[in-house]
Formats: sequence, structure tokens, C-alpha cells
Amino acid sequence: MPADKLHEIPAFGPHTTEANGPQSKAHAKINSYTDDPTAQQFPRISKPVELLRNAYDCVVIGSGYGGGVAASRMARAGQSVCLLERGREHWPGEYPSGFVDAMKQFHVSGDFAPGFLSGAMVEAGDPTGLYHLICGKGQNAFVANGLGGTSLLNANVFLEADDGTMRLPCWPKEIRDNGLKELEQYYKRASDMLEPEEYPGDWPDLPKLNMLERQAEALGWKEKFKRVRQTTRFKGGPNSTGVEMYPSALTGMDSTGLNDGSKSSTLVNYLADAWNWGTEMFCQCEVRYIQKHPDPDIGGYLVFFAWHGSARAAFKDNLYEDLMWVHAKKCVFLGAGSIGSTEILLRSKKLGLTMSDKVGVNMSGNGDILAFGYNTDTEVNAIGRQYPSPYKPVGPTITGIIDCRDQDNPLDGFVIEEGAVPKALAPLFQTMLEMMPGNQVPKGETLTAKVKHVLAQQGSRFLGPYFSKGSIERTQTYLIMSHDSNQASLTLKDDKIVLEFLGVGRTEHVEYLNDVLKHATQAVGGTFVQSPFYAALGQQEITVHPIGGACMSNDPTGEHGVTNHYGEVFTGRGDETHPGLIVTDAAVIPTALGVNPFATITALAERSVEYAAKYRIFKPIDLTTKNDVLDLFADPGQFVGGKQALQRKNTSRIGHATALVNKTRAAQTNGFGFSEVMSGYIHVGDGVEGDKIEDYQTAARTARGLCEEARFFLSVKAWDTEKIVNRADHRAMLTGTFTCAGLRGSPFMVQRGDFHLFSADQQSPGTRNLTYDFDMTSTEGIDYHFHGYKVVDSSVALGPIRFWTAASTLYVTISETQTSKVLGRGMLHIRPSDFLSEIFTLKPSGKNLWAKMSSTMSFMGFFARQSASLFLAPFTWQQYPAVTYSGYINDTSPDQTIKIVAVDGVQTLLHVWEPRAPGIETKNLFMIPGASVDQQIFALPTIEVNAVNYFTRAGYRVFVCVHRICQLMVAENNWTTYDARLDIKACYDWIRKEHGPDPVYTIAHCMGSVAYSCGLLDGTIPASYVKGISCSQVFCHPIWATLNMAKVLAGPIPFDKLYRMFGGSWFSCSSTRDDSYFQQLVNQILRFYPDSREEICNNVSCHRCSLVFGRLWNHKNLNESTHRQINRFFGGVNMTLLHTLMQQGYRGTVTTNGPLFTPLTAPSNLRRIKGIPMLLFSGSDNKVLTPEATDKTYGILRDMFGGDSGLYRREVIRGYGHLDCWMGRESWRDVFPVVRAEVDRVCRGEGWEYVEKDWKNDWRGWKSLPKSGGR
Repeated sequence: MPADKLHEIPAFGPHTTEANGPQSKAHAKINSYTDDPTAQQFPRISKPVELLRNAYDCVVIGSGYGGGVAASRMARAGQSVCLLERGREHWPGEYPSGFVDAMKQFHVSGDFAPGFLSGAMVEAGDPTGLYHLICGKGQNAFVANGLGGTSLLNANVFLEADDGTMRLPCWPKEIRDNGLKELEQYYKRASDMLEPEEYPGDWPDLPKLNMLERQAEALGWKEKFKRVRQTTRFKGGPNSTGVEMYPSALTGMDSTGLNDGSKSSTLVNYLADAWNWGTEMFCQCEVRYIQKHPDPDIGGYLVFFAWHGSARAAFKDNLYEDLMWVHAKKCVFLGAGSIGSTEILLRSKKLGLTMSDKVGVNMSGNGDILAFGYNTDTEVNAIGRQYPSPYKPVGPTITGIIDCRDQDNPLDGFVIEEGAVPKALAPLFQTMLEMMPGNQVPKGETLTAKVKHVLAQQGSRFLGPYFSKGSIERTQTYLIMSHDSNQASLTLKDDKIVLEFLGVGRTEHVEYLNDVLKHATQAVGGTFVQSPFYAALGQQEITVHPIGGACMSNDPTGEHGVTNHYGEVFTGRGDETHPGLIVTDAAVIPTALGVNPFATITALAERSVEYAAKYRIFKPIDLTTKNDVLDLFADPGQFVGGKQALQRKNTSRIGHATALVNKTRAAQTNGFGFSEVMSGYIHVGDGVEGDKIEDYQTAARTARGLCEEARFFLSVKAWDTEKIVNRADHRAMLTGTFTCAGLRGSPFMVQRGDFHLFSADQQSPGTRNLTYDFDMTSTEGIDYHFHGYKVVDSSVALGPIRFWTAASTLYVTISETQTSKVLGRGMLHIRPSDFLSEIFTLKPSGKNLWAKMSSTMSFMGFFARQSASLFLAPFTWQQYPAVTYSGYINDTSPDQTIKIVAVDGVQTLLHVWEPRAPGIETKNLFMIPGASVDQQIFALPTIEVNAVNYFTRAGYRVFVCVHRICQLMVAENNWTTYDARLDIKACYDWIRKEHGPDPVYTIAHCMGSVAYSCGLLDGTIPASYVKGISCSQVFCHPIWATLNMAKVLAGPIPFDKLYRMFGGSWFSCSSTRDDSYFQQLVNQILRFYPDSREEICNNVSCHRCSLVFGRLWNHKNLNESTHRQINRFFGGVNMTLLHTLMQQGYRGTVTTNGPLFTPLTAPSNLRRIKGIPMLLFSGSDNKVLTPEATDKTYGILRDMFGGDSGLYRREVIRGYGHLDCWMGRESWRDVFPVVRAEVDRVCRGEGWEYVEKDWKNDWRGWKSLPKSGGR
């Protein structure tokens, strides 16, 4: 090596390695960053959008050089930083290599307008794809989407602009007066971070580089040829930010993404540094526009973006309408590239953000020209290879340059660089070159030379592009950067960009440069081929370096530019700027640079960010602290010397969500997700009381009339499929937006909400709910709570339309987060078209294909099972009694239990509860349950507020009689309602003995009421014992409901006798799988017990109760725990009692025992109860005894004793059936107050005013109250 080439190099560190000989094929692609042989694992420094916060100090848009600089430096200044990137995160080893893989990542958009056509808007491919071709008029642009921006695909050439270009009059005075010196320190700062170096002289010769040198000599420009500094790594070890890098494998694949780990994109330097200092990065977030925060006192900017994750693009109508947003409290940095940032500013201007009229003009393609020297006389080896031979490397895409920028007029300057064609284009390359019009073949060739050319063409055609003697392997690629007219413009048409490069491909300068390339090609015996875009599409060029659109003004105002010399956006034509709204990418550059621009972009960004730190956030940037060698799979905050990372304050939900994501990622669990759009009407304001279905329907109708439309666009993410399938709550995470015309602050951000898929509704048996619960934040910073639920129950059985309606209807409540005050109610629906879109968003996640398939099968299997269990309800597995107790939330054990012996020697029970109402005078209240049950119907442990709780807190000592036809062993001994009157009389006697002779108010239910009426009417129970009566469902005129009457009248053999023939004299309301064959047959037949769809269930005990008594409740009024354990609350019935009840129902009156069944409702008997106040009430949906049972008694008593005395009252409880009046989960609200008001009226007088307890929020409070009764 000549002495003048000798120089000192930095000392090797412990991780630094030189390439040990030519790099083998094994080094050309990183297959995994871990040692796990079962999976390909790559770092992920971005976060899921589910972890996005509402507000940050700074928001960075884009992740190329400008965005990367802003994110790193602001994080080093101690700011909380959010970076939004349109593309995905790709690490070396994940980039496409072949044509098919590359096309999956290809996106084309813009105005396709070749010279011979008028033009048409095109949009195809994945908007977040890595490769983005933007069609324009006159010139097209090729850019990249991904974490790292275009730095992922550029040719890595680090060249400063020349001084003459920097002194052009289009630059601001602060820059043009100093020229290149103004950026000198910032170029140095960029170089220290990016670490550019030339292709090493001791590495293998590169034929394409040697050919460029040969061509420079032929053009007379040998002294202008040199190797370029580039950010490709030629040695291993950590880079400037601590990321481990690898020596280049010389694949020539830079322009489609290098998989060898040698490319110094911003991903591995600025962004990795930003990650280590706390920046939170989010991918697939396409920023649409920026607005000032609506509250000036809060300040800052709202950045609105479309989130493409969770396959949300399937909802084409909603993707760009239902935007998410994030609040930048101090600064917004636009680094989305010149086209991306200009588009955002144009749209922001249209939506009210004031700025200069110069936005979108004075753009440039940087004078880019792409051309080829086809089929030269020497092998060039410029076709990229995924795995090149170590002895025949392609090299980096660009390694040499002919630098012709030293001109009297800087605008005449240009550079010529050699290039490489990526493997993805190799199959089409020869056809593309040979079919292009305008090819200029070499002149004066000999016959031998012509034959060689033809043979080379045919060799490549038949043996492929890598045939060493073929024409493709002998093709040189040229990339010129020069100066154009800077007359391109960007506008919006129908909210889509239109790019116009007027006259770019027609200037004399372009013709001169093409002529230079033609001579250079002919000098090496090749055919000059102009750019495919230039020749085939009406003289259109393609640029990979779009510049301008938000140019710096050459004076201190917005008259001639969009930003000041620091990139801060002007508010209009004057000198005022939007504080902290700063453009940091190529959009601010006011002229073509005539050279690869990224070094200048980076330097300008460093300068702008330094300004922002000093004058906008007033914090210094820490440029001295070094990162440790970074473990990209560990947590950030890895510094040399143990410096502590700045800790961000997490809310509980962010902390929980972060822990969940980290845990599932570490465990490599399989996940599943989908997106959903629901729309409808929600009324905000007055008239939203009530939470029943009809209340939501009323609110929705009101909202429709007021045009209060609402919609959400939510993505559901189950991080662990097994958990959502197997956990009882089947929970997943919600992220997205909600809009509501009646609520200020739309769109609302939904983050870390809860979604429950087919979770059991504990408030309604046999019901599965799909619930949506989330807090949402308005653009004004106000939080609201959204609660929505879909109800899928047995009513959908065998009804596909019903199933669709249930699964697509959401009942919504909007409330204040802090106070829970209800603000609005309504309904949302899934439209069929949105459902079809939703299907395309179903997306599994997992470490490999099998894991994704397993996740899909697990999730879809669960969904299918749950759906089938409801749709095919009559045929599903039956629910037999459980062994364990569940849902016993309200233990209401009696304070005293007494054994009662009747006059005939039968022993029963009386339970006593003392009042818990200090300050209220104690009164006695006697309660009588019906047949087959016991005290539990009044002291039910599975509901929050039972009747005993309610009445003891109202000041009543409660007595409950468990008589001989209740749930007792003695009930099997053929006792009847008529016999049970003796037990009731005995209980009265005990109460009078222990608590005085005052008459006692009595509440009697069903057959307990029938037994009670028998005792009163035949004189067994003296009327003087009774203060008043509340009769539940019946008193002395039992009238069976239709289905029960059918059991009495249908067929030649009455039901009781038919059962006795096969099942014996006792019918149990419970059964097991081990029961007799006859009982098992009964259980199966009862699947099809005739009833409405809403009442279908699979509980065996419920079915058996319905058979013997009729349906005892509206299922919707019970909770799941009560319904599941029906067997614990019911015993059975003997056939003698059943026969007696059938006879009484048939006759419509209470009777004595058989065989005579003498009626007891003769007028002489009725006179015994004259003067006793009586409330009769029935459930409107009673399917055991019709409401006519109480109506008949009510009419007879009024007719006999007068209706104006106020003694007799009757109520019908709407929406209730029979026993749910006492066992219903909300009976405390709908039924108990009706009864208590009558009891109070009779026992305490008309003037008594009772203050209802706050049962909803303090239902446990009764337990802490002292007993207040005494003797």
C-alpha cells in the first residue's frame, strides 16, 4: 500500500471483528437473533398500538433520518417521545429477496399519467408495504415504508452537499451566507452516529466498480472517480449506539433490504438509541393531519392517524374516517419524507391549521436519472444475489462515484454512480431492457463483436440472468443525481395526492446527461438503455430522492416558503410560526442537491432538533452518555456506567397491559385478533333513565330522530388464545375509536379496554354476553366510560335471523368516568357489509405456521361451540345438579329456628330473623312459602338482596314457616295443602306465646297461600290472629295456567295417575345422570317442554319443576347462580298433593282433602275473613296460576264486603312470572317495595314514610347493623 494511503484506525473493542476472509453464503442472511432452534426471532423495539398513551411531550412522524434524529435527541433531552410510523418493523433476515415476496410488500398509488394518457388515480397493494411507488405526472417516486423509513432501502451513500449548492439564493440567509460551514458541525454529528466508510481496498474487487472507473477514464474524468463513503458496515461489532452489526456479505440487495446485518439504517442507530432512551414507537400508524389542541390552556397539537394494524384496512370506508389521535404537549416533528410530510401539511391546512400558501410547491426529484449499459464487453456482476459466492461478490449497491459537481454554475453539477439490480427484478430485467424503445446500440462493431452480443443475449435468455457470460451479467446500472427545475408540486385530489413534475424529463440538461451515459456505455461495448419509466411511459423519470414541498423560506416570512430556517412551520405569510411544529426531513430542502441527500437531511435535522431543545422545550440534549452494547430483547435503559433510565409514570391500565404484552411475548404464546365496526344511534341528554332493553330501544329511537349517530371502530386482541378460550371471563383487549354526534370531543380514543367473548351472564341464566367496557378520552381531554353488551340467549335457538340479530346488536351506556353518572344510552348494530369485512380481519399470531393454525382452530372452535350451545339449545348437554356450591353471596341464616309440632303430631320448622333497623319500631311479619320449597325463597343466598334482608331493614321481625308440604322429609307422607293449615296454626300459636297476642301481618305465597286460606276459611286459624295479608299469586281461587290445565284435562289418565304408574308416589324436582331409566327418559323428553324460545334452558331441575308446577319464572329475572342451583331450593311433591292441586285448579277453588274435595269458598266461610286488609298480587307472565286467580278473589271480596273501604288491593307485577317475584335478582326494586308499602300502611298507618335503602350500592350493609328487635 502506498505510504500516502497509510492511516491510523480506531483500536479494536472486545466485540469488534474484521471479516475473516471472503464472507460465506451463511453470512448473507440472519435467520434468527436467538438460539431457539424452533422459531425465527427478531428484535421488536416498537410497541403494539394497544400500549399507546394519550399524550407525550413530543410526537415524531416518520422514522427515516429526520424522524430518527428527532426521536433520539428528544429522548436524550429527557422528553417523553412517541414515534408514529406508517410501515412495519423489519430487521435483517426479514426482508424479501425474490420477486413474489417483494410483490407482497409492494404498494402503488398516485396519478398514473404517462405522456400518451390523460391519467388515472391508482391505489393497489398493502399501504404499509415496504416498497411504495408513487405515480406522478412527469416523474414517479419510489420510497419506503417501515421502521427506518427510506434508510432501509437506500444505497447508503454519505456525501455532503457542495458549497455552491448551499449558497444558492433559495436557501435562507442564515444558511446561504455560510454555505457548507453552517452545517459542518451537524454533518460531523451525523457522521459520528452513522459511521460511514469507503469500500475497503483490501476487500475483493468488484467488477461493476472497476467498470465505472474504466468509464470515467474513457470520459476523461479519471480524477473525478472515487470510492464513496457509505454507511455499509465492513467489520463486525457494536455500532455507535451499541447495536451489534455484521460485515457486509456484498449481496447487492440494498434497494430491497439487506438481510446480512451490515446496513446502518436509522433502525440500528438513531431509532435504537431512541428506544434505549425511552422513545415509544408504534408501527402501521399513518398520520393524516395535525390540529392545534382545542383547549388553549392545555396547548400543543393533536396528531390524527389511521391505524392499519389488526387488518383494519378491510374496513375501507372507516380506515380514514375513524382516526385515532395522540396529544403532543410540546413539539411535533414531521419526518415522514418530503411527500409524506407535505401531504400531512396539505391536509392539515385544509382542515384549519393555518400555514403558508407555498406548501406543496417547489418540489424536486433531485435530478435523479436511472439508466443502464446493457450487454457490455465485460462481466459486470451487478445483479443482486441472496447468497452470493464469496469469491464473486456483487458488492454494496453503490461503491463508486464520478463526481462532477465542481462547476462554475452549481446547477450544472452532477454525480454518476454505479448500481446493482436487486434479485427481485432479475427475472424481468432482460425483457424490460430489450423491449424498451430508444435503445442505442454501439456503433462500428465488428462481426465478431456482434455475434458475441447475440450469444450473450441468448445465454441470459435461456440460462437465466446469472449466466456469467450472459448479457444481464454484463449490464452496468447508472444512477445520476443532478439539478432540475424544482418546479414539481403536490396537491390533494379527493383527499389523495397528485404529484406533478412539470418538464423534468424534457430539459436540455437531461439530454446532455443521457448523452454522457451513452458515450460511457459505448466505451465499454454496451447498449445504452434509458430508464424504463423514461422510455416506455412517455419520457417519465423515477426518483428515489424526492425533495421539497415544505421548503425553507429564503426570507424570515412565509411569503416564499413554508418553514423558517430551522424547519418550524409558519402560520401564514408573516414571520409567526407554530411553536414546536417542525419539519425535519427532505421536505424543507428548497433545491435539488445534485448528490445523495440523506447526509444533508440528517445534518439539517440535527440542527432543527437542537433549536427545538434550546428554544421550545428548554432542555439540553445529552450527547455524551454512551449506550452499553444493547440487548434488543431486554428492557431499554442500557447505559455505560450504570446511568439510570428516565422512568415514565404508568397508569395502572398501562402497567397491566405492558406486563401482559411482555409476558405473552416472552412465553411466545399464540394470539388471535379481529377488528369490528358497529354503528347506530346513542341519545345523550334527558330521557336515558332505565337499563332494560326497551329503555335502550327508546333512547335509540330518540337519537335517530335527533340525528345522534354513533359508531366505533375497535380492534380486539387476545394476546393468549388459550386464556380467552379457557378463562371464565374470556377477556381480550380493545383499541380503537368511538364517535358520537351527541357527545363533545369526538373522536374518542379507546385504549386498553376490555372485551368479553361469550362470558356467562351471571345475572341471567343460559345467557352469554359479548361485552365492551372501556374508558375513552375526548380530544378535549375529558374521560367517559362506555359499557356495551350483546345478549345471546336461548331465544336464538334454531332461529338464524334471531341469532344474527342478537349477535349484532349492542346495548350501550355512556357515563362519566369519575361519577358513573349516566349521560347517554342507545344501540349499535353490525351491518352485513361490515360483518363481511370483519371476517377478513380475523388474524392469528404465533411463532410459526403451526402455532398460528393452532391458535385459529382454538379460537374458532370456542366460538363455534358457544354459538352452537345457544343456537342448538334443545339438543345441548343437559345441566345436572352441581356438587359444589357457587354464587352463595348472601348468607342470611336465621337468628333462631324453632321445631313446631302441630295438633296432629307432625313436626315442622319456624325460622326467625330479628330486625336490623335502629330507630324504627319493631313489627312482626309472618311469611309462608309454597309447596316443595322452604325459607330459602325468602332468604335466598344467591341474590344480593332477598326478602328477609329487605324487611328486617324496614323494621320487621320476620318469621318463616316451613310447613309439611315444603322441602322436608315429611313432605313425602302424602300431605296436602289442606293438612298444612295445621302447621301454620301451630306457628301462629308459638309467635303469640313468645311475642304477645297482637295480630300478625302475613305474607303467603302460592300453595302456602292456598293452605293459609284453607285454615282461615274453615276456622282453623282465627281471623283475630291476622293483622293483614299479602297473597302472592293466589289466595283461595287457584286457576291454573293453560299448560297446567292441559295436564289436568288431556288424555284419559290424569297426569298424577300416569306418573304414579311408572314413577311412584313421589316426584323429585332433582335428578342425576345415575337416576332410573324412567327418570332419565323424563329428563330427555323435557328438553322439548313446550315454551317460548326465551325460556329454553338445559337445567334438568328447572325442567322438572316446570313439569310438575308449570314454568315458575321468567328466566331473565333470575341470575345464573340461582338458576344453576334450583335443585338446592326445591324438594319434590307427593302424588296425593299433586292430585289435590289438580282438583282445586279444575274446580277453581280451595277444597278439603279427597275424595270429596269440598269447596271452602262458601259465603259463610268467606265472612270469617271480613275486615282483614288484603293485598293480592300476581306476576303478569305467571305460567303456574294465571293472574285471574287473584283477580277473581279480589272481585268476590269487593262484591261481598264493599270496594270502597280500602281493605282490598290488587297489583300486577309487570315482567315477572311466579316465583321470580321472590327469587328475582331485582325483586328488591320491582316487587318488595310494593308489598312493603302495603305492610307499612296496615302495620304503621297511612302517614308512615319509609326511606328506601341504597340497596344497589350497599346491599351488604345490613350485616353490620345491630339487631333492633328484642322481645
